[in-house]
Amino acid sequence: MNVVAFNGSPNKEGNTWHALKMVTAELESEEIGTEIVHVGNKAIRGCTACYQCVKNKNEQCVLPGDEVNAWIQKMKRADGIILGSPVHFSAIGGTMKSFLDRAFFVTSVNDSMLRHKVGAAVVAVRRSGGLPTFDQLNNFLNYAEMLMPASNYWNVIHGRVPGEVTQDMEGVQIMRVLGKNMAWLMKLVEQGKGTITPPEREAKTFFSFIH
Repeated sequence: MNVVAFNGSPNKEGNTWHALKMVTAELESEEIGTEIVHVGNKAIRGCTACYQCVKNKNEQCVLPGDEVNAWIQKMKRADGIILGSPVHFSAIGGTMKSFLDRAFFVTSVNDSMLRHKVGAAVVAVRRSGGLPTFDQLNNFLNYAEMLMPASNYWNVIHGRVPGEVTQDMEGVQIMRVLGKNMAWLMKLVEQGKGTITPPEREAKTFFSFIH
């Protein structure tokens, strides 16, 4: 089994990276392979709602010149996915949001590629804004029908300068417990394959409240 973690921070080894390493260390201790992909320092265009991915259904976004399609394939191959972000002013940074909008749109219109994979979100924050960012990340996981492990509090860890989150003892425990629960849930999913029949996927229902 393997997990791919996406780091939405512009700082490759900032506090978001440290938070992700805390979670992935627990996964690796359970013999689950991990990879951290740095997203936040890339130039990523936002979704233009062109709907070509709906038409093509080839697991790709048509926008050229970045690594989004390669990252989508990493998500497809992974058994688990972690979304990590710092707080930028009010919530997720623009680069991470652009990536997630495009990736989750593409995966959703290609047979719900991420459905029933295990997914978690973590946030590194200096002071406040952690919960809005955490909620935004979780919205993507919920939309994709992913299975979400919990910790013993919200998955938010505090620190200002890189590495300072390692001094947030409660936050460190939150990340550690999340990693353990994620590993356990992934093993349950793996053990259930071929034994427990998953629910059939339903076609998405759309309804407008404006008539």
